[in-house]
Amino acid sequence: MLRRSLVVLSLLASATIARAGPASEIAPVQSRQVMQFKSGSDQTVFGGLEFIGGIEMTSPNPLLGAISAIRFRPGSDSFVAVMDTGHWIEGAVVRDDAGRLQGLTELTVTSMTDGNGGAELKKWRVDSEGLALRDGEAIVSFEQLARIEIYPDPGFARSKPVRQMALPFPVEELRVNGGLETIAIAPKDSPLRGAAVIVAERSVDKADNLLAGILDGPMKGAFTVVREEPYAVTDGDFLPNGDLLLLERRFNLASGLGMRIRRIAAGDIRPGAVVDGEVLLMADMSYQIDNMEGLDVVVRPDGEVRVIVVSDDNHSILERNLMLEFRLILD
Repeated sequence: MLRRSLVVLSLLASATIARAGPASEIAPVQSRQVMQFKSGSDQTVFGGLEFIGGIEMTSPNPLLGAISAIRFRPGSDSFVAVMDTGHWIEGAVVRDDAGRLQGLTELTVTSMTDGNGGAELKKWRVDSEGLALRDGEAIVSFEQLARIEIYPDPGFARSKPVRQMALPFPVEELRVNGGLETIAIAPKDSPLRGAAVIVAERSVDKADNLLAGILDGPMKGAFTVVREEPYAVTDGDFLPNGDLLLLERRFNLASGLGMRIRRIAAGDIRPGAVVDGEVLLMADMSYQIDNMEGLDVVVRPDGEVRVIVVSDDNHSILERNLMLEFRLILD
C-alpha cells in the first residue's frame, strides 16, 4: 500500500510539473555590428531599399538559432520570433547613438506548447516557419506537419493553441519540406481588410505557380504566385499601402546563397489571381547575407517604413544569425 501511494504521489507531482508550463530560458547574446551591406563598399542604396545597418548574433545558449520568422511590436523595438525547432523568442533590439542596430536584450527562448498542453520536440511536428500578430492572436504556420495554429497574445508562450485556420487548398498539395513558410496580415484599410495571407515556399499548382491563399475576410480564397527558379519564398509582410513584400532565397552549389525581395501590388491579390511583382533588392554572396528566412515591415513613430530581415543559421557553425535593416525608398 505504501509503495502504491508513493507511485500515485509521484504521478501527481509529475502532472503538477507538466502543468507548470513550457521550459523557458534566458539567452545572452553577443552582437557585432554590420556596417556595410555589400562587402568592401560604402554603397547604401540597393534597388528600392537603403541599408541602415545590421548585427551578427551569437550566444553561449545553444538554443538560439534557426530563426524562421520575426514580428516587431507596433511603435517599439520589442519583437516576437519563432524558430523552426518549435520555440518562441521574445526580446528587443538595442540601437546606437545613430539609430542603427547594435544588439539584442531581454532575450527569452520558450518551447512551444502543443494542442495537448505539452512541449513537442519532434522536428516534423514543430517546424514553425511563419508568424503573424493580429488583434490578440499570434498566428503560426507549420511546414512539415502542415497547419496554421492560433495562440493567444499576450500569453502565447505559456498557452496551447486555441484553434486552427483552414487552408484554401488541399493540404496534400503541400510539399513536406516546401510548404507553409509565409503568413502575414494585410492592413485593415487595404482591399484585403486585415485578412491573413499565406504563401508556400516551393509547393506549386499544375502551372508551376506557388500555392497561396487569403485565409479569411471578404476575399477569402486561393491564389498563386509566379515562381522563378531557383528562388523559394521564405517570408513576407505587408506595406502600409497593402502591397506585399516577399523574401526569397536561393541556394545552389554553383552560385551559392542569394536573396531577393519582391513587391506584389495590393490590387493584384485576390482569389483566383496569379500574381507577380517588381524586385526591390537582389543580393548574392558578395553581400552580408546568409540563409535569409524572416522579414518584417516596421513603421517607425515618424512614419518611416523599415524592412528588417533575419537569417536562420540551422544551428550550424558554417552559417550566421543576421539581422539587417533597410529603409524603404520606393513608395
